[in-house]
Amino acid sequence: MDRTRPLSLLLAGALALGGLAALAPAAQAADSELARNGGFEAGLDGWSCTAGSGAVISSPVHGGTKALQATPAGSDNAKCAQTITVKPNSTYTLSGWVRGSYVYLGVTGSGTADGYAWTQSAPDWQKLSKTFTTGATTTSVTVYTHGWYGTPAYQADDLSLYGPGGDPVQIPATPTGLAAGSPTSSTVPLTWPAVAGASSYKVYRGGALVATVTGTSYTATGLTPNTPYAFQVSAANSAGESAKSTAVSATTTSGGGGGGGELPARALVGYLHSSFANGSGYTRMADVPDSWDVINLAFGEPTSVTSGDIRFSLCPATECPNVESVADFKTAIKAKQAAGKKVLISIGGQNGQVQLATTAARDAFVTSVSKIIDEYGLDGLDIDFEGHSLSLQTGDTDFRNPTSPVIVNLIQAIKTLKAKYGAKFVLTMAPETFFVQLGYQFYGSGPWGGQDPRAGAYLPVIHALRDDLTLLHVQDYNSGPIMGLDNQYHSMGGADFHIAMTDMLLAGFPVAGNTERFFPGLRPDQVAIGLPASTQAGNGHTSPAEVNKALDCLTKKTNCGTYQTHGTWSSLRGLMTWSINWDRFNQWEFSRNFDAYFG
Repeated sequence: MDRTRPLSLLLAGALALGGLAALAPAAQAADSELARNGGFEAGLDGWSCTAGSGAVISSPVHGGTKALQATPAGSDNAKCAQTITVKPNSTYTLSGWVRGSYVYLGVTGSGTADGYAWTQSAPDWQKLSKTFTTGATTTSVTVYTHGWYGTPAYQADDLSLYGPGGDPVQIPATPTGLAAGSPTSSTVPLTWPAVAGASSYKVYRGGALVATVTGTSYTATGLTPNTPYAFQVSAANSAGESAKSTAVSATTTSGGGGGGGELPARALVGYLHSSFANGSGYTRMADVPDSWDVINLAFGEPTSVTSGDIRFSLCPATECPNVESVADFKTAIKAKQAAGKKVLISIGGQNGQVQLATTAARDAFVTSVSKIIDEYGLDGLDIDFEGHSLSLQTGDTDFRNPTSPVIVNLIQAIKTLKAKYGAKFVLTMAPETFFVQLGYQFYGSGPWGGQDPRAGAYLPVIHALRDDLTLLHVQDYNSGPIMGLDNQYHSMGGADFHIAMTDMLLAGFPVAGNTERFFPGLRPDQVAIGLPASTQAGNGHTSPAEVNKALDCLTKKTNCGTYQTHGTWSSLRGLMTWSINWDRFNQWEFSRNFDAYFG
């Protein structure tokens, strides 16, 4: 075509060829750049990056003065995305420039065949592009870029989506149906129905913006016990923000830790091998020193994995020649309690797998545990479920609303026991790091399956029972390396591991990197550090000097080394150890150090 010919001549030619219909290809002139802030000159405006992984940098850049840098960490692949309005049955070209290893540029929600382009290695800027066609009813797509797990940061710049623009975006309607769930002493869960056209929601407390989320739920954390709060939510998209919803009010509970208020400010917790012997030898209840404030009887075990029927008896004389009589054992328990000590039955342990997969097992658990508590006159219950006792079914992805029967039934059983015995009922838990802190990276089988379904499986139990929980003492031993809130891996055996693991429990953390599913921190007086009493007691023994460094850092923010805590946890409750028997075997080194440190 001769581009210098007058428009009138072009129109005349078109009419001669059969009318204006011949001009149909000119509709492509409506194609335009649709990506907002594709060069990141306005920071991250228009883009949302998972787990806070994205940042804007000034070097290296491909064009302009800014570029995106996003850093994968743990189970997060550093995905940065933008939702864009498009037209149905239309063709679009997505393109962008990237640097790094295993960098992806792709699209979802096309209504046809989503896809992506990627590069295994781009030491310098490399262009990626992907052409796609929208479906018959598609009005928006999400474009994204991401890296890969365990790889370094990647860079992206000049991201573009070119094609026909969609209909103008309208500000979404005001949300209705905002509801508050059951509050705890420090949290209020909120839910609301989805609003058509909304890409995010803004949550307000007392009229002040406190969060922006993409889902239809949010848990307000860090609240004050026994305090009323008012919440509102608005819907937002690229066109703007709706009006705020009608306010909903909720009052936090009074809190107080669910019993155990008579514990000293600094408590020493130990397990007593009462039902078996091992290399540490048998220790009679009457011979347990006064250093120990909470004595957990190890162990109550089920008659079968799924029965829920828990039994406890003293070590047989053939195995423990120095075992006391049942009558003497009960008398010694009463003497400990008279001296202000708490004696609990611990359920589970390494060999005692307990799976409350049915309501019948749940009810048997309540009945049998009650019988043990009543027979021996105990103060409460310690949950030491290990191995395969707790796991999450596929699709059970929100720790705030668990659906797996073994989780739900355990929570219900413990709440029933708590209600039966009242405010003085002492509840403690001793999970392994795999079931708690690992939840920062992995939760259950994961969004794509293939992960260990036990990962983070204690989190819904702890969360549901946080107002009933006296003490959580995670086992900081027999553990692999675990990622802390600094996104670095920490290994057991030194102060650093205990500092990082305990700080996670107190500061809270997003579960599996999802900032919308934040596990709220516990109160410091609800937390103790779990350690082995000697090198023979378990992998990860920590010397007294390193234990003291950990306590210094957590309670005074001194001697912290490379890890910096998210607070000064001066009311940290104390220490737990496996076990009293092994401490006796080791000349009481563990308990003597505790007594010396806290005076």
